[in-house]
Amino acid sequence: MIRKALALLLLTISPALAGDIAVVTSQNADKVSIVDLNGGRVLSETVIEGGPAPVVYDDRNKIAYVVSAKTGQLSALDDKGGILWQADLGEGTFGLAVASDGGLFITHWYASKLMRFDARLTPLWAVQTGKSPAGVAVSSDGTLVATADRDDDRVSIYDAVTGRRLRIVATGRHPYAVAFYGGFLWTTDVQSDTITVIDPISGRIVGTVATGSHPYGIAFAGGRGFVTNQYAGTVTVFDLNGLKVIETLETGDYPEGIATLPDGSGVAVVHWDSNTLVTIDAQSLAVTQTVDLPDGPRAFGQFTGRQR
Repeated sequence: MIRKALALLLLTISPALAGDIAVVTSQNADKVSIVDLNGGRVLSETVIEGGPAPVVYDDRNKIAYVVSAKTGQLSALDDKGGILWQADLGEGTFGLAVASDGGLFITHWYASKLMRFDARLTPLWAVQTGKSPAGVAVSSDGTLVATADRDDDRVSIYDAVTGRRLRIVATGRHPYAVAFYGGFLWTTDVQSDTITVIDPISGRIVGTVATGSHPYGIAFAGGRGFVTNQYAGTVTVFDLNGLKVIETLETGDYPEGIATLPDGSGVAVVHWDSNTLVTIDAQSLAVTQTVDLPDGPRAFGQFTGRQR
């Protein structure tokens, strides 16, 4: 199933230096950019056909995994942007998360399933989810994995080793991104304009947070939560203890992907319409840098980390 890349479609803009990076998918341009988060510049651009959108960066093994939205092709890239291999998983392949052993969890939008692969992309198991699973996330201890089952307005929580479903929890309307943080499970509810906060052990909803229009991605830094609001063109910042909104930031047009900076000092936000990546300091809430990107950046997933 895995085939070696026939050619390295890599345009190097400047020599890549070790440091903090973002791996950004640009769906319209069919490119993946490696962004130097320390210097605020694009280090390389790699051509990935089929509209790359979902992405996850395995920081331990320094491998980025990218799904082409139009075809379901999965591409593995090294931390400089070189293509390691590609595999055809079929149209509908979507959300990505790295397992504790270096394997992958992948959702399939059309088949409504969660798939588990080892590090060599050997299938280990596949289980049913709710309708149209989007995001997928793994708990910090590697024991739980959760999917945002968009069209069923719920999340499913599984044993990450066996794939046994442990519980189903109703959320707001159309949950999309899902993340474990601080002992809780968090979802962005696109059509409710809310965040749902869940105790993943009991399945109890412990709170909600009001957001802007069409919340998409969520990340955490400095004791705060950050949510991108697609239609509002804003980022909602909220306190993790009281779940109160602190500030609403205007950062660019149609913000989508968001991830914590590798040093935990803030977040990186990608804008589909502005074609930019910005970084935000978690304490001052100031935009500290802006980087221009190829057309249509999305970066749905955990896309930040460090180079070798």
